[in-house]
Formats: sequence, C-alpha cells, structure tokens
Amino acid sequence: MSEATGGPLLNETYDDKIVKAFTLATLVFGLVAFIVGLLAALQLAYWPFNFNLEWLTFGRIRPLHTNAAIFAFAGNAIFAGIYHSSQRLLKTRMFNDTLSWAHFWGWQAIILAAAISLPLGFSQSKEYAELEWPIDIAITVVWVIFAVNFFGTLIRRREKHMYVAIWFYIATIITVAVLHIFNSLEVPVGMMQSYPVWAGIQDALVQWWYGHNAVAFFLTTPFLGLMYYYVPKASGRPIYSYRLSIIHFWALVFIYIWAGPHHLLNTALPDWAQTLGMVFSLMLWAPSWGGMINGLLTLRGAWHLLRTDPIVKFLITAVTFYGMSTFEGPLLSIKSVSSLAHYTDWIIGHVHGGALGWNGFLTFGMLYFLIPKLWNTKLYSMKLATTHFWIGLTGILLYYISMMASGLTQGLMWQAINDKGQLIYPDFVQTVTEIVPLYWVRAAGGLLFIAGFLIMLYNVYMTIQSAPAEEKAEAVTAPVHPKDGRHTGDGGHRKLEGMVITFSILSFLAIAVGSVIEIYPTLSLHKYIDKNAMVEPWTPLEQAGRDIYVKEGCYVCHSQMIRKLPFDVIRFGEASTIEESIYNRPFQWGSKRTGPDLARVGGKYPHLWHLRHMNNPRDLVEASLMPRYPWLEKKKIDFYSLRRKFSVMQSLGVPYGDETVANADKIAEEEAITLAAELTKEIQAAGGSVPENLERTQITALIAYLQALGQKGKK
Repeated sequence: MSEATGGPLLNETYDDKIVKAFTLATLVFGLVAFIVGLLAALQLAYWPFNFNLEWLTFGRIRPLHTNAAIFAFAGNAIFAGIYHSSQRLLKTRMFNDTLSWAHFWGWQAIILAAAISLPLGFSQSKEYAELEWPIDIAITVVWVIFAVNFFGTLIRRREKHMYVAIWFYIATIITVAVLHIFNSLEVPVGMMQSYPVWAGIQDALVQWWYGHNAVAFFLTTPFLGLMYYYVPKASGRPIYSYRLSIIHFWALVFIYIWAGPHHLLNTALPDWAQTLGMVFSLMLWAPSWGGMINGLLTLRGAWHLLRTDPIVKFLITAVTFYGMSTFEGPLLSIKSVSSLAHYTDWIIGHVHGGALGWNGFLTFGMLYFLIPKLWNTKLYSMKLATTHFWIGLTGILLYYISMMASGLTQGLMWQAINDKGQLIYPDFVQTVTEIVPLYWVRAAGGLLFIAGFLIMLYNVYMTIQSAPAEEKAEAVTAPVHPKDGRHTGDGGHRKLEGMVITFSILSFLAIAVGSVIEIYPTLSLHKYIDKNAMVEPWTPLEQAGRDIYVKEGCYVCHSQMIRKLPFDVIRFGEASTIEESIYNRPFQWGSKRTGPDLARVGGKYPHLWHLRHMNNPRDLVEASLMPRYPWLEKKKIDFYSLRRKFSVMQSLGVPYGDETVANADKIAEEEAITLAAELTKEIQAAGGSVPENLERTQITALIAYLQALGQKGKK
C-alpha cells in the first residue's frame, strides 16, 4: 500500500467522530431496510400482509425497501468507510469538520424524507430514482458538500501518491453526480410531483443508463475502494498486484457506463443500442474478475485466516459474491438469456446476491474491523461474529437459490408453446401461483439474514459498552515522503497518482465518452419514428388516471412493454413500438412481471371488471397476489391541477392545443361524467350499489387510463 508507515507525529488528529456517526447510522438503517424487505417478500407470498393499508401496499413498500437498502444502509456504510480510510491514506484530517457534519445530517434528512414520501405515494416510478424533485435537489446539495470535503482533503493531503482506494472514491463521486443530475432533469407540476424532461424511449434509456450505473458507481466502485483498503488491513497482507489494480480501475470505469441498455433487450429500443449494451456488458467480465482475483489473492500466504478470523470470512466471501455477480450480470445481458430471465425473479435473485453477499457482507466485515478501533476496545465476541457469518450466508443462499429457481420456472412457463403455436400456460396467474412456495423460501432466507444481523447488533452494542469512558483520538503521522517531495522513478501511472485534477478529469472523460455515444443519438428521435404510426396523447382524465397508476406503484409488478419475442406477442398482443410511449412521462416499460403486461389491456374488460378488480382482485382472479385498493372509490380526483400539468407537458413538446391546456380540468370532468354513467349502468345491471359521487373518484380516472392502454388512435 502507498499508505505511509513512518514519520513524526503532527499536532492533528483524525476525525473519527464523523466515522462513528455514519457507522451507527449504517446499523440503524440496515435494520430498517432489511425488515421492510422482509415485509415486501411476505406480501408477495401472502397478499394479506399488505394489511389493506394505503401506505403499506407492495407498490409503495418496494421502492422504500430499495432506497433504504441502497442509500440508507449502503450509502452510510460507504461514507463511514471513505471518511475513515481517506484520512489515513492521505495522512490528514478531513478538509472541514462543518462540511462533514453537514454531509451527515443532510444525508439522514434525505433518508427521512424518502421514508415519509414513498409510502405516501410521492414517486417518479423510476428504478432507484423514485424520489421527487425537492429531495432530488437536496441530494445534489449534499453530494456537492461531500465532494468539496473529499476533494479539499485530497488537495491538502500529506501523501503524494493516491492509493487505489482513492481512485475508486474519485470515480464514484464524479460519476454519481453526473448520473443523478441528468436522470433527474424534471419539471415540477406540484409540491411533490414532477414530469421528467425525457419521454418514452429517451426516458427508458436515460433511466437505465442511470439505473445500471447506480449499481456500478454506488454499489460497486466505492465498495471496491473499501475492498482495496480493508482486505489488506484485516489480513495484514499487501494487495496482490498493483498493476492489476490499474487495469481493473480504468477498464471498469470506462466499460461499465456503456452497459445500461442490456436492461432493455428485445424491446422497442433500437437494435444498435441493445447490441452496444450487450457487447460492453460481456466485456465487463474481464476487469470485474481482475478485481476479484486481486482481492482474493491478497490473502496468499494467509489462507488460514479464513478458518480463524470472522472478519476475513466476511470480506473474502463478499469478494467471492462480487465475482459471482459480475459473472452472472454479463451472462444475463446476452439477448437469448435475457429473453428467458428478464421480468422474472432470476433478476431479483441476481440483484440480491450482489446486495446481500457483496455489499452486505463487505459492510459487515468492515464494521467488525472498524468498531473496535473506533471505540478503542476489542470486539465483544468473535464467536458471535462467526455465528452471524454462517447464519447470514445460509440466508443469502436460500434467497438466491429460491429466486433463481422461481425465475427459471417463470421464464420457461412463459415461453412454453405447443405444436399448434399456442401457449401451454395461457393463464398468467398460473405462472405466479406455481412459484409461491419459493416466495416463502425467499422470506425464510431473508429472516435468517436479519437474525444474523441482530446478532451483530448485540455484538456491537456489547463492544461499545466495554469501551473506555475516555475517548482516544488517533494522531496523524507524517509520511516519510511529503506530497511535494521528489521521488525517483515516478513515471507513467505512478506519476498520475500524484496529480489529483488530471486524474479526476481523466476519470470524468472515461465515463463521459460512453454516456454521450449511447444517449445522444436518441435525443433526436426523427430517425426512429414512423410519423404515420404516431398515437394521440393522453386525454386529461386519462392523464389523471396515469398519475394515480404511478402513485400506487403499479409499475413494480406490471410492465407496459410487449417484447418482440413470439411468446410475448402471443400472450399480450402486437409488440410495443417507440411511437406508443413517445408522450409518456415517466415511461412505464417495467422491470418485473408479477402481474401480466398491460400495454394492450384497454378494452379487454368492461369498466365494472376494473372496478371490482381494484377493490378486491380475488373476486375475479381467485389466486391473485395483488393488494386491494378500496380507497380509490373514496379519494377524489384533483381536477384543478390538470391545467398546470398540461401546460408543463405542452412546454415539453406534447402536442396539446391551447384550448385543451386552458380547459384540462373541465374536459376531465366531462370525461369522468361520461365514464361514470357507463360504469353506473354496468353496476346496476349486475345488481350492485353505485359508489357515491363516482364521477369524482380516483377509480374513475384510473379506469379511464387502463381502458386507453393500447387503444389510442393513430394521428
């Protein structure tokens, strides 16, 4: 490691109070994220776990779980590790204590805002980017504070060369900023609602450029930086190969950014973009496994630690899961494999293998290493840590294996076609009920993972309780060679490691090239659009219903993208086109099918069917796992806001006339009266009771939207 080991003591100490704060926040929010995840798993296995509560339905809980796991648990873990390791690698205290605490409290405030807003239905419905515009602005401000603090520390460092962990931290900070800003370009239409500037295919591509690289640059590169610091520290061995770390870093940063389109294979996305994403995804095998090998072989000559040291067990197992995930990811990006796996639980298993095995176990290993040092004591029980390891590992394996089996079952049942060209399993719900037992196994795996984490919390609590009352701050030791000293043989990459600005610019260029080449061509859609196939934009009532659909989180189980695959076309209808979603803000192509695709559901059922289905899906589909939505018959449509919404959409290029914009609320009210009258006749014919003020209820607007899907006339 380039971390200096000698030199005089300086009149300065490391700021470990901020590290302690992020560490404790990691533990608290980790428990929250895991419990909410378990609730979501139980809801899929047994629908009553939705409790018939508006703010506890799966559609609202699922994005709460993902945001808590990624930004609350993993985010706080990243900051704890970066603040601890950076000070020691750079031989200086963080640039500014005030900025450190502004970062900490700002991030916790964002997490709290997410925890409140997502269950209330304030969501942009974009994977890992659901938070609405005021919170997006707060994220930007807090990230800038973090960046200023980090780069300020780099500028005042006392160690000339930046160790490999610092490289990954730099790439993380730069790339996350770029991803967040461009994916969050949106126009507010209310205090907690906005429409993205991107629409349809543009929104889909930008979102998965962000979504895939949020995994890459929030859940991979910073954790690789932590791996490069804490694996050598915990094992007492230097990193295996300096040259391999150089190849690993630059190849990974350059290639990763191109891979986003593999989330959109076999869709309406232009074929060149799909192929580009697939090819670069396959190329990721090499650098990813180079990093895994570098981490694993760091233990050469000290393999006995895997038997005796639970911290090393966690860290090395995490690196192993990193290798497994980065093998499986490129595999899933092959078009033929994607046709089987996409929209299924295999993807859920893949994601959680990385999240729990790679991010979770690396965090646990890091915290077991850090906490005794931060509180100047010994870990309360190494035996309990080992018990946590085995229970947690068993939970992960149960989770992953059950979801892979579930996904393969789903995919094969969807694809099954007989000799006559007919679906063997035409009833979609059959493909869901078949895998319910595996959902219970998944929940059991999650429960085991939480049980292991509770053991950790007890172990950590007892460790902190045994800490001496008087805190002892670690003093900064000056390196043998100050950052401005002359080194012999400094050339090539070694020289670059001493040039912060140049290194950062090159990191930015590495991710910018792929981003521009991938996204820029789709900003001009005239090349891909058949003007004769253009559809009409949503009417005011349909748009009101669409906003309700997004708010309720229907997109987490239903897609609106019929792929070009034969079995998709037979089951759902003609393949979706670019033109059909061109006015959709946000896009609703989906990423999971626990329910059928809805792209052409319009006109398939009478209004009454949708009313009964939303009130209690079991009345129509006995085995349905879908939650109930009885409040939609009571809550009122916000007609007045439609003028503002249509004005914004008109400014974004949706071809609404001035008269439509000015009278959007009145038009919607007239549409609602007409639809409610039709629905009333159906209810009375069936001998049912008509809900009060039906023409003003949200269910009417939602039915209008559902009935319009796939039925918009050509322009």
